[in-house]
Amino acid sequence: MADAALPIRMLHDRILLESSAEAGERKSSAGIVIPATASMGRRLVWGKVVAAGPHVRQANLGDTVLYDPEELAEVELEGRAYVLLRERDVHAISEPAEQSSSGMYL
Repeated sequence: MADAALPIRMLHDRILLESSAEAGERKSSAGIVIPATASMGRRLVWGKVVAAGPHVRQANLGDTVLYDPEELAEVELEGRAYVLLRERDVHAISEPAEQSSSGMYL
């Protein structure tokens, strides 16, 4: 399960992610920029699965997953930075919008 554009073959339960822009600076609801260096509690971030090893059971290519940025390894492929994790380090997988709503209005 690897993206054909990437020159890599994932092994075992490893997942390769594109990190979201959310990992850096953030904005508050009022529009105030919060720098990435601001001291806060442990904050998880989202990333998109671009490649997965043969033993990955839950995550699929294209899924958006939640992970801890402190428990990661970064790798650069073809000039782009990616995050490498084990599947067990993924905290959650985002549900597509069409599956998460029941379509009922009360």
